[in-house]
Amino acid sequence: MKGQIIAMGGGSFLMEPENPLLDQYILSQSTSDRPSICFLPHATDDAQRQTVAFFKAYSKLPAEPTYLSLFAPHTADIEGFLFDQNIIYVGGGNTKSMLALWREWGLDRILTEACENGTVLAGVSAGANCWFESCTTDSLPGKLSALPCLGLLKGSFTPHYDGEPERRPTLHQMLQEGQIVGGLAADDGVAAHFIDGKSGPVVSSRAEARAYRVALENGLVVEEVVETRFLGES
Repeated sequence: MKGQIIAMGGGSFLMEPENPLLDQYILSQSTSDRPSICFLPHATDDAQRQTVAFFKAYSKLPAEPTYLSLFAPHTADIEGFLFDQNIIYVGGGNTKSMLALWREWGLDRILTEACENGTVLAGVSAGANCWFESCTTDSLPGKLSALPCLGLLKGSFTPHYDGEPERRPTLHQMLQEGQIVGGLAADDGVAAHFIDGKSGPVVSSRAEARAYRVALENGLVVEEVVETRFLGES
């Protein structure tokens, strides 16, 4: 997989509206001084609130923000519109519902090609889950479950690793029961940057936040702390 993908466990403009460090990092990965960045609110039934928050945050930054609705699209040429973006940012919500919507509209293919053509893909929670082979998700009410995703990145992804207390034990149980493959788990405020399908820098908006490689070895779950750079350091 060629291109750049930035997967956030949580944080950014919705969770940390007064802390723009992750949003600034996303913008800095574009070659443009003022990148066009398109928000996809397709994982939520509260798209208006998320979109307003996105525009409020990114209008203060050196960016040209826009968004794409799939319920009232502003253009018939969705592919051309997305290919013109420097960055595509996917919001959080229900991963399962978002992927079903994307497949119906062909966005799974369009986003893959956009990434290969140089568009930076970024996202938080569901917007991070989607790029991996599988993820842990609360898409179904009452429990966390494993979900197959797009597979642009190898392994699994678990967001909100420190923010939701059931995430860590549930991931460990899923690994032991063979429900999910090993992969990356990210605290709120952590962004894992992948370049050409390979793990690159891991950065955070909070000094204590971390990412972890989590896998099953000889029947035991092993967690390895990934070196994480705090973006607030001078």
